[in-house]
Amino acid sequence: MKLIIAIVHERDRQKVSDTLLQAGHKFTNIATTGGFLRDGNCTLLIGADDDKVDEIISLLDNCCHSREQFVSQSPIETLAAGEMLMNPVKVTVGGAIIFVVNVERFERL
Repeated sequence: MKLIIAIVHERDRQKVSDTLLQAGHKFTNIATTGGFLRDGNCTLLIGADDDKVDEIISLLDNCCHSREQFVSQSPIETLAAGEMLMNPVKVTVGGAIIFVVNVERFERL
């Protein structure tokens, strides 16, 4: 058994949730915030049999798309002393970060 930890952009959350549920996969959804842009994410904890991992990753790949957006400034704490705030810059957001880890033991109580 595996635990899939998928971090997806908030804009993709509903589509991912609907798709996973329609395919019969159970998961836990945790609201999270990204560290760099402080943007909304959700972290999905998905338990899966080994033979279902590729299917789940494929579903996530079909639902999570990267996109470009403008960021008006860097977070203040990331600026060096004396550095000025930047003009808006284009950054890529979205997509998914996926970790697959082995589960030594699983119990549903």
